Amino acid sequence: MIARAFGPSDVQRLCGQILDEVERAVVGKRDAAELVLLGILAGGHVLLEDVPGVAKTLMVRSICDATGMSYSRIQFTPDLMPADVTGSSFYDAQRATLEFRPGPLFANLVLGDEINRAPPKTQSALLEAMQEHQVTADGTSHVLQAPFAVVATQNPIEYEGTYPLPEAQLDRFLVRVTLGYPDRGSEQELIERRAARGSEEAGIRAVVDTEEVLAMQAAVEAVEIDGAVASYLVDVVRATREASGVQLGASPRGSVALLQAARARAAIAGRSFVLPDDVKAMSVPCLAHRVALRPELWLRGVKAAEIVQRCLASVPVPVGWNNDGETQSEPVHPGHSPSPSP
Repeated sequence: MIARAFGPSDVQRLCGQILDEVERAVVGKRDAAELVLLGILAGGHVLLEDVPGVAKTLMVRSICDATGMSYSRIQFTPDLMPADVTGSSFYDAQRATLEFRPGPLFANLVLGDEINRAPPKTQSALLEAMQEHQVTADGTSHVLQAPFAVVATQNPIEYEGTYPLPEAQLDRFLVRVTLGYPDRGSEQELIERRAARGSEEAGIRAVVDTEEVLAMQAAVEAVEIDGAVASYLVDVVRATREASGVQLGASPRGSVALLQAARARAAIAGRSFVLPDDVKAMSVPCLAHRVALRPELWLRGVKAAEIVQRCLASVPVPVGWNNDGETQSEPVHPGHSPSPSP
C-alpha cells in the first residue's frame, strides 16, 4: 500500500539522492545509473550490455541498496534449468501435499547476470515473469511482489558458449544501457576512493523504501503527454519500420516503452508533462535493441542506434514547449530540439 502521493518534484529530489548514493560506489556513470533507475520507475526491465569489469553488477546492487528493495542474483550458465529460476514444487511427505518453493525471481530487483549464457528454454522462463509479473508452476500462478524489475547483463563481444537473446525477449526490455569505460579522471577517483575506504563495500544507505518506490512509479504514471508530442513519438517509432536496410522495426510495444521512458525522464526532471526532448533522449535506449538490420548493413558495421538517430533526424519535431509546458508559435526544424524559453 502506497504511503502517500508523490509529485514530480518529489521524484526529482529522491532520484537525485538515490543517484548520489550510487555514485559512492560507481564513479563517473551517473547518466547510465539514471537510465537504469528510469527503467525501474517506468515499470519496465533493463538490459545492461557491456564488456566485463565496468561495474554492471555493482551498479544494479547499489541501486537496489539505495532504493531499499529486496535483491536476488541469478548467475546464468548453460546447465541452468527453468525451475532454478522460477522455483518448483516439492512433495511434503508429512502433509502429503505439493509445496511450492519460490525461486530467485521472487524479489523486487532481480539481476540476471550473463543472461545470454543460459539456453533458450531457461531464458524463456523469464518471459512470463517479465510480462505478467507472475510465475506458473503445476497449473498454479504465483504473483510476484511489487515493485518488480529484472536487470539482465550480457557481454556483447564474447559469443563462445552463449545463446543470443531472441527478438521476442529483447522486446521485453524497456531500455538497453551501455556503460563504457570511465574517463581517466573518474578511474583515478575510483582508485583513490577504494584505497581510502579500506574495504570493498561502499556503504550505500537506503534513501527510500519499497512503498516510496511504488509512489514514485505512480507519479510517473501521472505524467501527461500532449497530443502533438504523442504524434511525434508514434512517427519516430513508425520511421524505424520504414527505414532503408531495416528488416524489422520497433513494435507497438516499443511505442509504449518509449512513452513510459519519456514519462519517467520527465518526472525525474521534475516535470508533469513530456517534452519532445524526452522522446528524443529515450529513443535510442528504447528502440535500438528492437530494430533488426538486414545482413548487408551489419556486415558493413552499421549499428541499429545509427538507424534510430537517422529516424530522429528525419521526423519533424512538433512546435516547441517552454519550461512551463506552454506551446510556442514558432515551428522547430527536423532533427533539432526546441529551445526552451528563458
